Amino acid sequence: MDRLPLHHDLYLIAHGQSSGKLLIHPASMGLGLAGAALLELALDGRVAVARGRVAASVPAADGGDAFAGDLLALIAGEPGDVRAPIKKAAGDAYERTREALIGSGVLRRTTRRVMGVLPTTRYQPADIASVVRASSGARSAVEGWRQPDARCAALCGLVAVLRLEEELYLDQPSGQLVGRLREISRESSREVAELVGVVEGLVGEAAVAVYR
Repeated sequence: MDRLPLHHDLYLIAHGQSSGKLLIHPASMGLGLAGAALLELALDGRVAVARGRVAASVPAADGGDAFAGDLLALIAGEPGDVRAPIKKAAGDAYERTREALIGSGVLRRTTRRVMGVLPTTRYQPADIASVVRASSGARSAVEGWRQPDARCAALCGLVAVLRLEEELYLDQPSGQLVGRLREISRESSREVAELVGVVEGLVGEAAVAVYR
């Protein structure tokens, strides 16, 4: 099976395996997904990131993941502050990622009636193996089974930022695990360290805004 886009893996990690429920605040999830898509664009050489600025390195093209393609087009049209495209793309990142996963057969949509009256829609993995694969690289990196590549390091950093470490199901204290995930991210490429830091800043701002 082909590897899923980075933001698809992050989506799967951020949901309960049996319930399919989102485990973190929707605003944080949107920012994390948009940041993950931008990270993959940077690692693929399609955008250049340095000192808080971002610019497209290649023209936007059809094909591939539509959300990432639209993010690339946004950056091509408005290069500049790296925070801006993440914030703009975050608004519908969750819904678009979910629909892409449904379209690819990774998620399935089910509707049930609560108390026989109210319809409730859930989105659950069609196969638990997809969830296991989504987090397998991060688990391997933390436990030292495999040297992480930049993409894996980026996912480790985002898992730490969004406090999804429990979804890796590793027998380590939470603080220790988060610290190791951050270390993996920092020791990777400059782009990974910078963009994970940008996402962390935006998630922190969003969390503060909720209480204003």
